[in-house]
Amino acid sequence: MIFWEVFKMSAMALNANRLRGFLTLLGVIIGVTSVITIISALEGLSQSIRSELEALGPSTFIVTKFGIIRSEEEFLKAIKRRPLKYEHMEAIEEGCDLCQKVAVASHYRVETKHGTEKLRRVLVEGASAGIIDIVDTEVDQGRYFAAEEEHSRSRVAFIGYNIREELYPGVDPIGKWIKLNNIKYRIIGVAKEKGSTFDDNSDRFVSIPYTTFVKDFAYRNMGLSIYVKAASVEVLPEAMDQARAILRAYRHVPYDKDDDFGIVTADAIMAVINDITKVIRFGLIGISSIALVVGGIIIMNIMMVSVTERTREIGIRKSVGARQRDILLQFLYESLMLSLGGGIIGIAIGVFLGDILIGLIEMDMSPSAFAITIGLIISTGTGLFFGIYPAMKAARLQPVKALGYE
Repeated sequence: MIFWEVFKMSAMALNANRLRGFLTLLGVIIGVTSVITIISALEGLSQSIRSELEALGPSTFIVTKFGIIRSEEEFLKAIKRRPLKYEHMEAIEEGCDLCQKVAVASHYRVETKHGTEKLRRVLVEGASAGIIDIVDTEVDQGRYFAAEEEHSRSRVAFIGYNIREELYPGVDPIGKWIKLNNIKYRIIGVAKEKGSTFDDNSDRFVSIPYTTFVKDFAYRNMGLSIYVKAASVEVLPEAMDQARAILRAYRHVPYDKDDDFGIVTADAIMAVINDITKVIRFGLIGISSIALVVGGIIIMNIMMVSVTERTREIGIRKSVGARQRDILLQFLYESLMLSLGGGIIGIAIGVFLGDILIGLIEMDMSPSAFAITIGLIISTGTGLFFGIYPAMKAARLQPVKALGYE
């Protein structure tokens, strides 16, 4: 009951100085909003990337020219490597008995047209027919291209969901034509919607047979990646070792030299991304916490002013029986109400900003329970830390001196 009475008194004291209370809230609001928005953005980014990588599956690995680059030195070494070729995929397919499926893919951005409508910088993927069994791409309409169409270099296309919505609204695109850099392809299938990561729309792509891709875009001299699905998750390390040995032998890499290619898995990519976002998260939160520190200092200053202004009130309360604990709790409650109120408002603004950013960058940025909990903990801790000194100063005032204060 005493806590409820102290709470009411604290609320009344804050209500008597609304403008001062609002200005005190601003620092906490800005700090908590920044923290909530940053954590939500990074979690949304990680989740979006994780969803993309999950399409590979736990038993899949990718062989690339670069692999995972962690430094400028590694990049300068990797850029000198020879590109991977289609025959390297065939060598793995023939020699790796633990590799269940093997396919290649290469990418290029082109202008895409249908009638008078056009889209710029659409991602065109030249791939083996078997990649549909490795990368988890679901078919919404029609079908993916077959091995026979790859062998015959057919100009057929499997388009992303976004391409259908933008170039063929309200029309069945199957059997119709689409132009890639003014080269006509017949649409045979449409992929199910995947979603987006920042401005890289995963549904804005066109897949064509790799042999056709080489025929139509070979002058671009683009490298390729080899996608390999192991027989099971358990044999993934052994399958990777087999593929590595085959490629080293095929590319004549000396036994005392490092691989001149990179092998990556979804888990390895996600681990690197998590390491990067962890550093960014702590850095950005540290910067945004400056606003919280400023808000905390403002709370402490305002509470010190409040103690000075209410010295006679404190003396009267103590003279009629109020204990040090009662005075301490009252001023701590006021500090907590300010900081926690700012935290709640900051969280609400963070949710609002998340909704706006979802529309702008098409990425899930809804604050998670973790982000909201962190926001509440930070705002509550700010109130306690910066409010304890003014509260202790008020509680230690002597009744006689307080009553005589002018």
